[in-house]
Amino acid sequence: MDKPNLQRRMLLGQGAMGLGAAALASLLPGTANSIGNTSPPERGRGAFAGLPGLPHVPPTAKRAIYLFMAGGPSQLDLFDWKPNLAKLFGQDLPASVRGNQRLTTMTSGQAHFPLAPTIYNFKQHGQSGAWVSDLLPHFAKVVDDVTFVKSVHTDAINHDPAITLLQTGNMNAGKPSLGAWLSYGLGSDNQDLPAYVVMTSKFSAKAGAQALFSRLWGAGFLPSRHQGVGLRSSGDPVLYLSNPAGVDRKCRQQMIQTVVALNKKRMALVGDPEIETRVAQYEMAFRMQVSVPELADVTKEPASTFKLYGDEARTPGTFAYNCLMARRLAERGVRLSQIFHRGWDQHGDLTRDHPLQCRDVDQAMAALVTDLKHRGMLEDTLVVWGGEFGRTAYSQGRLTAHNFGRDHHPRCFTMWMAGGGFKPGLSYGQTDDFSYNITENPVHIRDLNATLLRTLGIDHERLTFKYAGLDQKLTGVESAKVVTALLGTA
Repeated sequence: MDKPNLQRRMLLGQGAMGLGAAALASLLPGTANSIGNTSPPERGRGAFAGLPGLPHVPPTAKRAIYLFMAGGPSQLDLFDWKPNLAKLFGQDLPASVRGNQRLTTMTSGQAHFPLAPTIYNFKQHGQSGAWVSDLLPHFAKVVDDVTFVKSVHTDAINHDPAITLLQTGNMNAGKPSLGAWLSYGLGSDNQDLPAYVVMTSKFSAKAGAQALFSRLWGAGFLPSRHQGVGLRSSGDPVLYLSNPAGVDRKCRQQMIQTVVALNKKRMALVGDPEIETRVAQYEMAFRMQVSVPELADVTKEPASTFKLYGDEARTPGTFAYNCLMARRLAERGVRLSQIFHRGWDQHGDLTRDHPLQCRDVDQAMAALVTDLKHRGMLEDTLVVWGGEFGRTAYSQGRLTAHNFGRDHHPRCFTMWMAGGGFKPGLSYGQTDDFSYNITENPVHIRDLNATLLRTLGIDHERLTFKYAGLDQKLTGVESAKVVTALLGTA
């Protein structure tokens, strides 16, 4: 941050310490929110509060669960059925369809672009008649609770900029993620757990997977307390959660109280708002020593839970376990739970790896929708599923009747949402006969993010943060709109 802004912060911190001092004082011994207080603190107070004036509009969702399929699932083999392609096997994608659109360097040198029809059967399901591949038999049973958007498109053609754009609204690193914006704007409904929790899942694809970077769930230029907190599959669920050997809980409490007092003195001296964040994180970590082990202990879940999610839900790190964690986090008021599942980047051997990936997620994601619905939570819990882009209709490399690969395709891909105010049973947007270009109702990812924010009561134009001379926001400086056709009841 530039020097004038820093000086302004210090001036405000030293000259008008009201809010900062109140927040710090609320964490000191002898106050209502002090460490060791046996009664739960009031929600929405102190460091856990959202911004004044939010929500901007009545929300239809209180919380969200984001299932992110990193690598780019093939819409052609899952949701966007193109039966006419079967007659065109091996023929070149017409130049008129491809036009002058960008290609990755992995296929731009190919002499031919042979069409690769899906080898999977599609059927219509539910009263909505949604088309779903036989790779997802469990998910096919919940399509009437789902909103499909088949006309999502993005600006990026490679993984890291595409994921960064979808998660933060910008292809350049350093911007806050969706979850950080939600934490900053809406605060937390549970002071014993972070507002934003991230989980990464084991995957079954045999090919390697793209790396994920913690900046994808980072806070960027927002106060660092809004970054996502990762839940791990082995050891402590959260790093450094356990006390060191020889340090008991009472000792830890006394240490934190002393550090809080010292930080208060430092805050009064320099006015750095990150000190306030540090205090809040000490407090949160202390509370999480109790709340996180209880959260992660699924042994008290009934047998019906594991029948619904599958036995893999007993094993930390699996996608099924993480979906169960997401439901448990939603019950506890966590604002956003995000599950990353890697391995969807099938440049070759798609018919080997996509079925494995689908087996990882099919039953659990259907179970999550069903479980939330049965608990009366789906109506105010938004579930989002998708990757950073789609895949091409033409084969990358060698094409056979039983195997092929597909390259990245940002021009159109499918995402789905359930609950939280989205219209169930709707299939929105159309693509051409090659699932290559959008023919009806395009939805840019900026529009998608604006719409997701709207369900949580946020006007994307009004949730801003002054940084580098701009009123920064999740949807960036280019035009974005709420897709109202996706919202409402069927």
